[in-house]
Amino acid sequence: MTNIDTRTIDITAAAHNLLDTTEPYLLISGYRSPATNAMLRARSPGVAKNSRHLRGEAADLRLSSRSVNQMYRAASAVAAGGVGRYTSSDFVHMDCGPVRSWGT
Repeated sequence: MTNIDTRTIDITAAAHNLLDTTEPYLLISGYRSPATNAMLRARSPGVAKNSRHLRGEAADLRLSSRSVNQMYRAASAVAAGGVGRYTSSDFVHMDCGPVRSWGT
């Protein structure tokens, strides 16, 4: 177990403010144990071996009132950390690592 990095919380909060909604995020995935990450990696090629989830530095989030594209654009506008768009799975990844983006 590890603490969630407060920089990730700051990034998700800043993106949420840009989305102009009071709906709370649905957290799909936050911290992951090595065993959980390995299990998810075996099921999906999109799961990183050294995922920031393993260090408590990432969150996969969903809002029913906003599209993945809207969430992705808001998170990207924060210009802090990584932002991944997972349209087919209906969530956005945000982390406190280097600024980068991916997904469709």
